[in-house]
Amino acid sequence: MKILLIGGTGNLSTDCARVLFERGHEILVLTRGSTPLPPDYQAIKADRRDPAAMAAALHGNHVEVVLNFLGYDQLDIQIDYRLFQGTVLQYVFISSATVYSKPPARLPITEEARLGNAWWDYAQKKLTCEQWLLKWWREERFPVTIVRPSHTYSQKWIPNPIASSSYTFASRMEDAKPVFVPDKGQNPWTLTAASDFAVGLAGLLGKAEALGEAFHITSDEVLTWNQIYAEIAAALGVQFPPVVQVPTDFICEIAPSLTGNLKGDKSHPGVFDNSKIKTFVPDFKCRKPFRVGIRESVAWLRDHPEHQNLNPEVDEMIEQVIHAWSLAEQKQA
Repeated sequence: MKILLIGGTGNLSTDCARVLFERGHEILVLTRGSTPLPPDYQAIKADRRDPAAMAAALHGNHVEVVLNFLGYDQLDIQIDYRLFQGTVLQYVFISSATVYSKPPARLPITEEARLGNAWWDYAQKKLTCEQWLLKWWREERFPVTIVRPSHTYSQKWIPNPIASSSYTFASRMEDAKPVFVPDKGQNPWTLTAASDFAVGLAGLLGKAEALGEAFHITSDEVLTWNQIYAEIAAALGVQFPPVVQVPTDFICEIAPSLTGNLKGDKSHPGVFDNSKIKTFVPDFKCRKPFRVGIRESVAWLRDHPEHQNLNPEVDEMIEQVIHAWSLAEQKQA
C-alpha cells in the first residue's frame, strides 16, 4: 500500500515508518524539509497547517492509508478530513492513552474504560479529536481508526516521569546527582518500545474491520518507577543514584509544568489489557523487555551525543524540586 505519514521522524513514527517499509509498503512522509529522510521514502514537502500546499504536494499521489502522528487539536484533523474524505481507505489518528480518566476506575485498563482527563490539556485535545473523527465515521463513514499509545520510547529517548525526550535525567545519574520520583516510586507503569508498537499498528492497516474502532497498543510488562530507575542506572553502568521520594502534589506545586504529565498520567497506574489489539492483530507481541530496550537507547545516545537534547531548564527544575522538598522536610522534623 501507499502510506502517508504525517510525522515520520519522531520518537514513535520513525520505527513505524521503518517497519512498514520493511513489510513492502511505499512510504511517503509529509515534511517541511528540515529533517533528512531515508532515501527509500518519498518526501511530501508542505506546511502541515496549509491545506492548499498539502493538496498541491500530494497531487498525483494516490495515497491509500494516512497515519497522523501530529494531530494535536481539532484544526489539524479538520484539514485532513477535507483532504482525505472519499480518497483514502483508512485514516489512522495516533491519539494517546492519556485520554482515559485518571485515576483509572479499575485495572487493567481496557478500551471501554471511562474517558476524560481532568488534568492535562494535551489529553483533552486528543479526546476532542477522537470524538470529532468518530462523529464523521458514524455520519459519513470517514474511514478512521483510533490508536492510543501509552509511554513509548525509542533509541532517542530515556523514558522517565520528568522529561523522556532529554538525556538530562540520565546525565544526572551518570554524575551521581539526585533525581526525584513521584510519591514512593511504587506506581505500576508500562513502557513500550516503539519498534514493538509499530508491529501492532502495522497489523491494523488495510483492515476494514478496524474502521470506527479504538485500540491501545502497549507492552504487557509492568514495572514500578523504582524498578525503571534501577534499570536505567544499570544500563548507564552507574550505581543506583540518590532517589528522593516526593509527593506528586508537592512536585506540581513547585513545578506546575509537570501537572499534566504526572497528575494526568504518570503518577497513576498504567496497566493495560491488550486483548483487543491481539484479537485484530494475532501476530502482535511485544518482544523487547525494558531491560534490553533501555540499554539500546543508552548505547545509541552515547554514540550520538548530538541527539541527547540536554536541557539546563530540566536540570534546574529537578534541583528546585529536590531543594524545596528538603526544606519542607526540615520544617516538619
